[in-house]
Amino acid sequence: MSKITISDIAREAGVSITSVSFALNGQPGVSDTTRQHIQQVARRLGWIPSVRARSLSGRRAYAIGLVIERNPSVLSLDPFFSTFIAGVEAALEPRERALVLQVSQDRESTVRRYRRLVAEGRVDGVILSDLELDDHRPALLEELGLPAVALMAGPDFPTPVVRQDHRQGIAQIVRHLAAFGHQQIAHLGGLPSVIHTEQRLTAWRESMIDSGLQPGPVEFADFTVAGGAAATERLLGHTPRPTAIVCANDLMAIGAMQKLRQLGLAVPDDVSVTGYDGIEIGQYVTPALTTVITDPAEVGRQAAALLLDLIDQHQPEDVEIAPAKLAVRGSTGPAPA
Repeated sequence: MSKITISDIAREAGVSITSVSFALNGQPGVSDTTRQHIQQVARRLGWIPSVRARSLSGRRAYAIGLVIERNPSVLSLDPFFSTFIAGVEAALEPRERALVLQVSQDRESTVRRYRRLVAEGRVDGVILSDLELDDHRPALLEELGLPAVALMAGPDFPTPVVRQDHRQGIAQIVRHLAAFGHQQIAHLGGLPSVIHTEQRLTAWRESMIDSGLQPGPVEFADFTVAGGAAATERLLGHTPRPTAIVCANDLMAIGAMQKLRQLGLAVPDDVSVTGYDGIEIGQYVTPALTTVITDPAEVGRQAAALLLDLIDQHQPEDVEIAPAKLAVRGSTGPAPA
């Protein structure tokens, strides 16, 4: 069966092609009665709107953007983003919008990409991920007049925000380790410039103090397996040596366990390890990774829905999704004597 066109609708409805275009694109130029008649004919014929045609007629791209500032080879190893993007797509598909995904490796490239997206009219708004402590993008997007929604930002951020509270999950981790008798608990953080690295570090420190423990040593890495392995070796050089390591994501935790095995230390008999994010592979490493389960798909879905509301000139409020929760598995156990 051939695709129904506006010419078919015009012929069936007994009106001009221009009237059909006005009616189906929500533009003035036809009466309400004629608009309703054309819309009924279009539905009866099974007409499916063309996103490109609507874009040209309505001066919209009918797409949103996501610019991720990460090394592409590193990004390909992190399943968090694929799950997040699946959530974004789940919100876009029913509303007939598309996702324009771009990857940059530095700030200069990121700025160029945002400017090009606006200059070429390719997106109606963007999602901001991996926010930095002093992020340059809100000011840039305000200059460009591009709507934006951010992930995990604080309460005073200049755009709408989608958040999932990390504090509850990290507090559960610390209490879990403290109940096993651990006192020397280290933290392996992500990139120091990123907001959620600081948020998780602060939550860990506060949870340690709330549990009556002195916060242990801290090292930072780049959210990768290799980075986690290298940072773990640095942590083991501290005195006293940590008996548990709380990692800011699962990939670094997997790297930590790998390095511990290379050094002849058993997990969890010698050192317990915990992760954050709850990526699927964490269930299948040996031992299975104790971690905090987040919901990147729901974060993506809510962020896309919030952005579409903003683009449609609604006044959306920040969205808080259910807090992350601890999943206890085999990588944690009693502190060594």
